[in-house]
Amino acid sequence: MIENEETIHKLYSALQTLDHKGMIQCYHPEATFRDPIFELNSKDEIAGMWTMLCKRAKAFEFHYDEVWADEDEGGATLNAKYLFSQTDRMVHNHIHTRFNFKNGLIIEHVDTFDFWKWSRQALGLPGVVLGWNSLLQRKVQNQAYTNMKRFMKEN
Repeated sequence: MIENEETIHKLYSALQTLDHKGMIQCYHPEATFRDPIFELNSKDEIAGMWTMLCKRAKAFEFHYDEVWADEDEGGATLNAKYLFSQTDRMVHNHIHTRFNFKNGLIIEHVDTFDFWKWSRQALGLPGVVLGWNSLLQRKVQNQAYTNMKRFMKEN
C-alpha cells in the first residue's frame, strides 16, 4: 500500500472512532476542504470542523470503501449514518471523496454528495420544499461555519 492510501485509511479509521485529533494529523499545514456545506481554507478550520462533527456525533455509523491512491491523488466512497444534532433527524449520507496529497498528507479534500437529499433527511419539510434552493444551502453553510468556529479553539 502506498503512503497516500495509508493516509486515507488513517483518516477514516480515526473517523470511525470519532478521533478528531487523529484525523487532523492526516492534513498538510496548507490543506483545504470543500463539500456542499463547508469551504475551508486552513488546517485550523478543518480541525474545527472535524472536532465539531466528532464531538456532536450521535447514533453515528461510518463505513468507507473503494479506497484508491497514487502519488498525487486518491479517493474513496463513504457512507455515514447519524442523528443530525440540530433537528434530531436521522441522516444517511452517501459521499464520494477526492484528495490531493503533498508529502504524504492531504493538501486538498473535496467531498461530493446530493445536498437536496441530505437536506430532506436532516431538515425535514424545509429540506423537501427548499433543499434545491441555493438560499437554503447558504443558510446551512453559514450556520455550520458559525458553529464550527467555536470548536477551532479546542485543537
